[in-house]
Amino acid sequence: MPTITFHKQGQTFTDEVKPQTNLVVRAGIRQFPYPNLRYECGMGKCSKCACRVIAGAEHLPPPNWKEKKQLGERLEQGYRLACQLWIEHDIELAQDDLPAPAPVAAGTVAVTTVAAVTTEGVDA
Repeated sequence: MPTITFHKQGQTFTDEVKPQTNLVVRAGIRQFPYPNLRYECGMGKCSKCACRVIAGAEHLPPPNWKEKKQLGERLEQGYRLACQLWIEHDIELAQDDLPAPAPVAAGTVAVTTVAAVTTEGVDA
């Protein structure tokens, strides 16, 4: 049975799981790595479950199109989406304390500040 080692907020959690296990599915039914794994959609759309693979990457399949779209350059840093991985071998993962920035599609603008607009002082 594969052993999962999961690092988050300076703590390390370890457990054995059955082969073909998906960590987001397990967390959704309140099993390890719940409550420590951050996730939301479970479908590769939000990237909240992004984890850095510390060991065991050689046993993972190549990143799929969802991971390429959501993670971009973070793939080169060893990140993968936990929701897209079905664990077959021992693996060691770390999840950052802060969520990753949401990807911004080409041709769009990310709004970081909104200010109120008034007509005060404007001639009508």
